[in-house]
Amino acid sequence: MKRKYELISMLVMVFILTGCQLNVTTEVVDPHIYVATDGDDKNPGTIEEPLLSLEAAAEKATAGTIVNIREGTYYEPLIIQHSGTETEPVQFQAYQDEEVHISGAQLEDGPDDIALIEVDGYSYITIDGLAIADLTTENAEKTVMGILITGDSQHIQLSNNTIEDISTYAIEGNAHGIAVYGNEAIGNIDIHQNTLTNLKLGLSEALVVNGDVSQFTITENHVYETDNIGIDVIGYEGVATNSSQDYARDGVISGNEVHHNSSFENPSYAKDYSAAGIYVDGGSRILIEDNIVYQNDIGIEATSEHKDKFADEIDILNNEVYENSYTGISIGGYDSQRGGTSNTLISGNTLIDNDTEGLEGAQLLFQYHTYSNRIEHNKMTASSTGLFISNEYQENEDTHFSQNYYYQEDQTRPRWLWRNEDAHSLKDFQMLTDSDAESVYTRF
Repeated sequence: MKRKYELISMLVMVFILTGCQLNVTTEVVDPHIYVATDGDDKNPGTIEEPLLSLEAAAEKATAGTIVNIREGTYYEPLIIQHSGTETEPVQFQAYQDEEVHISGAQLEDGPDDIALIEVDGYSYITIDGLAIADLTTENAEKTVMGILITGDSQHIQLSNNTIEDISTYAIEGNAHGIAVYGNEAIGNIDIHQNTLTNLKLGLSEALVVNGDVSQFTITENHVYETDNIGIDVIGYEGVATNSSQDYARDGVISGNEVHHNSSFENPSYAKDYSAAGIYVDGGSRILIEDNIVYQNDIGIEATSEHKDKFADEIDILNNEVYENSYTGISIGGYDSQRGGTSNTLISGNTLIDNDTEGLEGAQLLFQYHTYSNRIEHNKMTASSTGLFISNEYQENEDTHFSQNYYYQEDQTRPRWLWRNEDAHSLKDFQMLTDSDAESVYTRF
């Protein structure tokens, strides 16, 4: 027996010394799955033999899978079921820019919240190039959503999608186009070049980031013709399991075009011009930069709706804000029982002809509880009211104005309202605020 083992060992050594190798064949797995309206879930999911349903594709789509959805309408939600990895994300995309529609038109209006695309606790997911539409409810207790990200989801990318006709018809109901709800810690969310339009939102927002969400970007999206807030970043609503982290933070809102969003005809509001194009409600460390925001109720707003809470360290920089009904940029709570705005920089913005309804909102509005904010290098052109800055309230401390430019195109008397005192010249405003010494007023 010993000699037998010695012989085997000698043969192995001969293979090694003579360079002989065992040929091992490795099968190459195609990362692509195809779905088509004329497919079959019994098929392998190739381009020649595609799957039929989004559900079957989601079941098969593990790390590294690219799901190519062929043109047509799919009357079912897409529920993500597996995570990707940093090097091998899971991707769902319209195949070669074909028109792919995910529709809720055939879904029953049951009692439960529903989204047409849902990512609940999965990571490294990309959704690209899909049209999401036709989801409605009559139920005031139900929220309908185009896309929902929740759970402890990480590294999610939403790009080039169109979300429209997501609607609640219930008074004080709720609907969202895109909703990121951080009940658990969510991070690294990229929402880029999506279109959101024709949304009936009830008390909610077209695009919202709410709760325990950090490190997010909202860039180059087009949000228009909805009946409430366009883009909203929210804190302190009791969404997060960890109450100390119940606020959106460390985010960027940049390069978006946001217009024609108004609550005035929304049945949940009493003919009220209260919808901001871009709104930070209790968020922290948010950069709002290079956006074009026009013909909303309010252009850009930063505050908190919760008493003793603040929108803090908000940088509102280099935005074009014009022809909004109530005001261009607003900070501070809308009544004394709300929170406020602190440590915020408003700089380099161009504000033109806001307060089109003559509501004393001016180009820049200060409301309750504004502390340690800086207003610098902005260009403001008054509307027919002549009002540049409006502040009726005393709850305002340590506001610093510097190097702003005030323009007026007609013969209307200029106005600055500060702590409910009218100033009709820049010099008088400088005396009221003990600030703004290097600013310029020009009539042309």
